[in-house]
Amino acid sequence: MNFVRGYVCGFLAVAAWLLPQFTQAQAYPVKPLRLIAPFPTGASQILAHMLSEKLAESLGQPVVVDYRPGSGGNIGAEIAARTPPDGYTLVILSASHATNTSMYKNLKYDPVKDFTPVSLAATVPNLIVVHPSLPVKTLKELAALGRRTPGKLTFGSGGVGSSNHLASELFASLNNIKMVHVPYKGASIALTNILSGESDMVVVTVPATIPFIQAGRLRGLAVLDKKRVPQLPQLPTSIEAGMPELQLTTWYGVSTPAGVRADIITRLHKDLVAGMQMNDVKQRLAGVGIDATVSATPAEFGEYIRSEVTRWAKVIREAKIQFD
Repeated sequence: MNFVRGYVCGFLAVAAWLLPQFTQAQAYPVKPLRLIAPFPTGASQILAHMLSEKLAESLGQPVVVDYRPGSGGNIGAEIAARTPPDGYTLVILSASHATNTSMYKNLKYDPVKDFTPVSLAATVPNLIVVHPSLPVKTLKELAALGRRTPGKLTFGSGGVGSSNHLASELFASLNNIKMVHVPYKGASIALTNILSGESDMVVVTVPATIPFIQAGRLRGLAVLDKKRVPQLPQLPTSIEAGMPELQLTTWYGVSTPAGVRADIITRLHKDLVAGMQMNDVKQRLAGVGIDATVSATPAEFGEYIRSEVTRWAKVIREAKIQFD
């Protein structure tokens, strides 16, 4: 009898110890979440506020935006990669996440292995524009001009290694032409300078160019995407223009540190997708030229990141872009 009583008491003691452990492991979330935003302005800031708002509503916990700008997104990504994988730290990744691994030789994290993807969240289409004085109206005419005048065409960018720099290098590589890079401290400055005729060409997001194209101050050649944009229906895609490999989508997505439980990732994916598909979210983002674009599964987003890393590595290597 004493043996049975002792066994039962021991069992109850173990159960009492295990129950809160089990409950804690299953319950999520039980405290506020942190959303690291590696960029303090622009589309990333707008998206950070929207994601924090919608995820807080669905998760029932505050989602605090933690701005950690610098080094092309590397600072915020590194902080996220080194955070415990408990599901309470999220990070907004952008297109630069896929290019930094090839440009920075001393990167302190792996852009694939150190993160567990949740979902793509938003995209912004880009296009190639030229100054109206340039005697070209199509991508192929621009390439032909570049071949006739090697080293004469100039292209602006938001800086060495920026996405518009890489897209311009890709255009040059695909068409076997030499152009002169004119880097500025930001894409907006590059756009301002092409308006004044200081450079011939620039790759830039569609929303930034619409009023200038409509006013005839810039000439759009092609949208670097798989579909045309409603605001500029006359512009063909790069596929329609005969350069299917010339694609540049400015994308934003959400990941966690590697190792977060699968059920948490599933929950975050479900809530993020539901939030981004709400009509008010789509309308607010569309108003500033951002498309709410989500991944069908976390794995799909992971595969997209890997494909972007591979695609841009060749361009970066050929352009000999390297930072410490």
